[in-house]
Formats: sequence, C-alpha cells, structure tokens
Amino acid sequence: MDTPITSLEFSLSPFEPQRLAFLWGPFDDNLRQIERRYRVQVSYRDNQLRLVGLTEQLEPVKQIIESLYGETVNAQGKAVPLSPEQVHLVIQQQQQEPTEQQFDEEQVSIKTKKGAVKGRNANQSAYVRNIQRHDVTFGIGPAGTGKTYLAVACAVDSLEKGEVRRIVLTRPAVEAGEKLGFLPGDLAQKVDPYLRPLYDALFEMLGFEKVEKYLERGVIEIAPLAYMRGRTLSDAFIILDESQNTTVEQMKMFLTRIGFNAKAVITGDITQVDLPRGQYSGLKHAMDVLSEVPDLSFNFFKAKDVVRHPVVQKIVMAYEAFEQKKLEAQEEAKQAAKDAANTSKA
Repeated sequence: MDTPITSLEFSLSPFEPQRLAFLWGPFDDNLRQIERRYRVQVSYRDNQLRLVGLTEQLEPVKQIIESLYGETVNAQGKAVPLSPEQVHLVIQQQQQEPTEQQFDEEQVSIKTKKGAVKGRNANQSAYVRNIQRHDVTFGIGPAGTGKTYLAVACAVDSLEKGEVRRIVLTRPAVEAGEKLGFLPGDLAQKVDPYLRPLYDALFEMLGFEKVEKYLERGVIEIAPLAYMRGRTLSDAFIILDESQNTTVEQMKMFLTRIGFNAKAVITGDITQVDLPRGQYSGLKHAMDVLSEVPDLSFNFFKAKDVVRHPVVQKIVMAYEAFEQKKLEAQEEAKQAAKDAANTSKA
C-alpha cells in the first residue's frame, strides 16, 4: 500500500520581503535543510507557501517554518538573519522538545551517592533520557544548563549498574589566553586544572575515596583529547567536554574511537569557541555533517534552561543578544558589499 502524498498551503504574515529572504537563507540553504530532514518539497511565491509530502510531515514542517519566520525579527521590529545554529535548534526542538506534561510524567531519576539527580526542566529531563537511549548524544548550549553535570551523573549510574566497565572523561587542550607550552609538566599535568569541573562532579556523586580508588585502578580515566588517538574505547562511557574547541579532525578522531558496548556524550557551547581565528569548530562541523545520521541525539539548551544563580541566566541572555547584533552587522556588511559590487558593474 502506497503512503499517501498530500499538500498543504499556507501564508506567512506579515509579508516582509527582507524577513522572507532571511528565512530562506543564502541560496535557499535553510529551505533545503528543512526539505532534506523531512523529505518534503517546499515551494513559495512571496509569502505564499505550498508543502508536498507525507501527511504526517506537513504540519511539523509548517510549524518549523512559522517558528523560524518569527525569529527573523528582533524586539525592535527589525528584520534579522537566521544563523545555521538557529535552524538546527528549531528543527531539533520540533522533533525532540518535550512538553511540560511529558516532563512531569517521564522525569528520569539517577541514583548517586549524593542522592537522586533529576532534570530540573523539560530539556534536561529529555537530555538524560536521550543519553540513556542513544549510543552518541550531543548536549549543546550555554554554561549553567547542566550539560556536563548530567552527563557525568549518567556515566556514574552506568558504571555502578555494571553496564560499562570504565568512565573516560576528556576535553581538548585549548583555552583562550592560555599558552599551555609555557606551563610546567607534561600535557596531562598542564590540562589537569582545566578538568577540575569533571573531578568536582565525580567527587560529589561518588565520594573522594571511591574516585581516588577508581582513578588508581583505571576505572575512571581523565585525560586530554590528544591521548585518545589510536585507541578504541569499548565497554566505556565516554564524555567529551568543551567540544566546541575541537578541530574538525579532532572531532572525527574522537567519534571514531567509540567501540562496542560504549556510549559517548559530547558537550559544548558553540558561542564560546577558543580556537585560533579561521579554524572551524569540530562541534559546529558535526552539527552540519551528522544532523541526519540515525541513532544520534542532538539536544539544544537555551538561556531559559540555565539552573545556576538567576543572574547567570541574565548574563547568558545578554551575550545571546550581543551575538545576534553582531550577526546582524555582518549581514548588513555583506549586503552593502554586494550592493557596491552591483553598482560598480552597472
């Protein structure tokens, strides 16, 4: 029996050509991404749209397009461009974002020495469930959203249940303003202070003595990402923290280290890249390349998911607004250069 192909027509309002141009993106890149993810055809004329595809896919695509169109205007009513990350985020939220009712009904609890660790909001709870259900999970968002803490909690839970034999925690050796070559010791000793948040989470969940014992026996390994090269990590729960500071090659290297009966969680904040200018983030690249790979989970957090001091949430939101203004300025500069080029040709 053939699956029915149907169509859906709707319009976007208010009709603003500049916002529509930002919605579709350069060369309709945003539109093409939606079509690939949902296997639908989208045609448009001005603000009139027509979707063709499987019946169950049309309404979600309509909601995505309407949501993205809503993000093409700022609080001052000015048209603003969409970043690739915004498009990823809206698509992923449509596919995965839980409702508050689901949060109440399906809240996951992880038992640790400290007690039960639970997601404090719907996104955190969904993140924990996705870690438990998928072999590879990405947690992407600003500081304070619990990405690393919850990943470590899941790792400890898997180890204590005997689902894995060891925990491997790693991160790239890159920090803004730091020249590791001038620090004393080998690479592991130089990077060790930057791994302190991982130690703190482990001490809180397992206790100091147990962590020390596990470290001595190699049950828990905390090491720079460079130490992962050439290894295959089986029967392990692996966490790559601060992954926005990996290069494309490093990210590929890490993901290909995953062996049998292994689970990997990759956390990062794409607004906090400390790589040298001109070097593309491995996390951003992975978002582009792996977004359609089945059995992977991408989880995006926003400022509203910050669970630290309330002022931290305000700080994160202020930085998000600044980044948006910078993106607007870049788009305006590109448009001005394009207009100037067209004028010179004329």
